[in-house]
Amino acid sequence: MAHRARVSREYPDYPRVGVGAVILHEDKVLLVRRGQSPSFGKWSLPGGLVELGESTREAIAREIGEECGIKIRIVDVAGVIDRVVKDDAGRVRYHYVLVDYLAHPDSTDVTAGSDAAEARWVAIDRVAELDTTQGLLDMIRRAEALRGEQSA
Repeated sequence: MAHRARVSREYPDYPRVGVGAVILHEDKVLLVRRGQSPSFGKWSLPGGLVELGESTREAIAREIGEECGIKIRIVDVAGVIDRVVKDDAGRVRYHYVLVDYLAHPDSTDVTAGSDAAEARWVAIDRVAELDTTQGLLDMIRRAEALRGEQSA
């Protein structure tokens, strides 16, 4: 974990690769309330940065364990998005390339840890009522469509 402390997330010199998981269980999705910037306080998918030498699949399994205290079964990539946040002067403050996976939980008993302020299961039809990160509902819908394809 010492490597992560040295990585500058703010005003980076190159894009950071991040991973997230749309973890679906019945009609619910697992969300975390962010405890750090960017998007402090907003609800989002659990995830984080890929560490050197780690595959995106290894990274998401590790991050879900750290943030939510559960193990997951990864299905497939639900989507890839670019998240670029500029400051008032137009400089790139954050730049992430995010790979989001559809996954299923081995357990539904979650505990918030690491940089998640809170972790909980949310009914998919209630997600729009929360203060969420940009594009969250769209990615959940992509994952639901992928889940439908997998079971067809």
